[in-house]
Amino acid sequence: MKKQYLLFFSFMVLFLSLAGCSNSDTGEENQEGTEEKVELTISAAASLQDSLTDIEASFEKEHPNVLVNFNFGASGSLQQQISQGAPADLFFSAAEDKFDKLVQDELIEEKNGIDLVGNELVLVVPKDSALGIKSFNDLSEADKVSIGTPESVPAGKYAKESLENTGIWKNIEEKVVYAKDVRQVLTYVETNNVDAGIVYKTDALVSEKVNIVDTADDNTHDAIIYPLGVVKDTSHPKEAKLFYDYLQNEKSMSIFEEYGFKGLK
Repeated sequence: MKKQYLLFFSFMVLFLSLAGCSNSDTGEENQEGTEEKVELTISAAASLQDSLTDIEASFEKEHPNVLVNFNFGASGSLQQQISQGAPADLFFSAAEDKFDKLVQDELIEEKNGIDLVGNELVLVVPKDSALGIKSFNDLSEADKVSIGTPESVPAGKYAKESLENTGIWKNIEEKVVYAKDVRQVLTYVETNNVDAGIVYKTDALVSEKVNIVDTADDNTHDAIIYPLGVVKDTSHPKEAKLFYDYLQNEKSMSIFEEYGFKGLK
């Protein structure tokens, strides 16, 4: 009888232990499943669209409770939006001066910023162009040439600098068609609305409708550097820093390089 009692007691202890573990695991799973989802807004230069979209997909697989929303546009316009109080958690600019303005205005802390990638400036023409434009020196053959608006589009600012420093600007100034961002320049060329355009190398590489015919010498324009930073008034500092760090990891840097960016880390 005593043996039967001990055996019954042992079974009960085992049963209760297993039940306790099961309840504990279920509680943890429920806690994970009900973890609050956070949405981040990333204001980023239009030229980063393809690479960041790829990085976003891998980030959200690893961090399913963080949803990343992008606000793509010209860096100057994005900087003004943030200065005027538009919601943003990170700013990824295609120009140092637009980024530095937010640092000076104490909207981004310098310690939470980094020069992450670089780019090159190229001349593109429609795939079926018959004008024979092979270099920047041939732009006199074009009727219309597109660049981004220099005051708000960094690629346009770099393009104008390069054309002025090589003596070409004065010969084509009247032919220039300005665009709201670098992607609009690319669209103008792809649709044959202009004969040539000046864009970033990374934008040209993702298009099957244009040919790269020349690359601007680095010494003809300011260095093309993309700074990244956490906006000081972010509503989600923990998650913003998480994505900020993720953009700097080896996997993300490989994606940037696949799209033609140069790593600066």
